[in-house]
Amino acid sequence: MADKEVLLTPEGLQKLEDELEHLKSVKRREVAERIKLAISYGDISENSEYEDAKNEQAFIEGRIMTLEKMLRNARIIQEDDVQTDSVSIGSTVLLRDLEFNEDVEYTIVGSAEADPASNKISNESPVGRALLGQSVGSTVDVAVPAGTLQFQILNIKR
Repeated sequence: MADKEVLLTPEGLQKLEDELEHLKSVKRREVAERIKLAISYGDISENSEYEDAKNEQAFIEGRIMTLEKMLRNARIIQEDDVQTDSVSIGSTVLLRDLEFNEDVEYTIVGSAEADPASNKISNESPVGRALLGQSVGSTVDVAVPAGTLQFQILNIKR
């Protein structure tokens, strides 16, 4: 089975590369030192420091493998690829929530760099999926567990 393509903006790519570099150059060394120190305490069969360090090491190595796989399968969305006539990955969309008459702005990104706290939503999320391909002036209904949300697209930019 082919690996899933990971869609990233240049900013998202840089963030993943920075995290990978930090894990490889800093965190690996820190955990190795913790393991060495825990071993120096003697019997490792009942050594919680050793156990914690080994668990952290396993987590870090797993995350490194995940990041490397994501970067191998990355497709970068360049700013020139982002259209302003319809919503696509990389678009920043100004929406009006028709229920509360409030405006909200989202950037549509691939799932690997989604961060709702920073208003970066995944193209695979309910709102992201509903917005893709829509144009300014469109009203979009989004089915969510709490019911249906209605948004009007006010602006699309890169």
